[in-house]
Amino acid sequence: MITDPWFYAAAIPSILLVGISKGGFGSGAGMFATPLIALTIPIPQAAAILLPILCVMDLAGLWAYRGTWNKAVLRTILAGGVLGVLLGALGFRYFDESVIRILLGAMALGFVLHRYAYRANLQAALPSQRKGFVCSVFSGVTSTVAHAGGPPLSIYILPLRMEKSLMVGTTVVFFAVINFVKLVPYAWLGLFDARNLTTSLVLIPLAPLGIWMGVNVMRRIPEALFYRICYTILVVVGARLLWDGVRGLQGAN
Repeated sequence: MITDPWFYAAAIPSILLVGISKGGFGSGAGMFATPLIALTIPIPQAAAILLPILCVMDLAGLWAYRGTWNKAVLRTILAGGVLGVLLGALGFRYFDESVIRILLGAMALGFVLHRYAYRANLQAALPSQRKGFVCSVFSGVTSTVAHAGGPPLSIYILPLRMEKSLMVGTTVVFFAVINFVKLVPYAWLGLFDARNLTTSLVLIPLAPLGIWMGVNVMRRIPEALFYRICYTILVVVGARLLWDGVRGLQGAN
């Protein structure tokens, strides 16, 4: 088990943020967790410690949003997401993390700018199997590499303007499937050693607390405000990813 107090100073708020994001918002605020924890330990180790905790959160989320999801949207995105996990696992050792962060950040910011520039009233978009599949593949890849699947999926999910509980429930089911599928390649890659698993076990009690906080926040805010918050989170996350990616490339040169 990790004993460094700085690790827990980063991990505890990160895990609560992930839970709040999973329980109430589908735009990826929880993806701050891996970069924050990675300030104290290597990124693959941070991802390995987080995955069992994410799976427990997913079980709590599935219970909180049981029966509340869009089956048609799930049929479109689940196949792409699982394919993305496979691609992410095969390329896990070769992906340049800084490039991935730049791509994710640019995608998130570009999406929001386009959405507000050309659809100021944010009217609902029509479902697109092609767009849903592409976004979910990218979500599966980035989720496997760094638990960063939120922004690519949000690019497809948010414009559909589903009722907020339906949107969150659909996102919860998607990432529950993705995270449990990820257990196989993570084990294959040798990321689940005794130290990582015991550290996960110590932190797991934070999982239901974060989900509970997110569910209660989501249920108390109006739908219009909910979507404004989602888009704001996506902008903040996108800007942070872009910044971190550029700094990473500069540091490597």
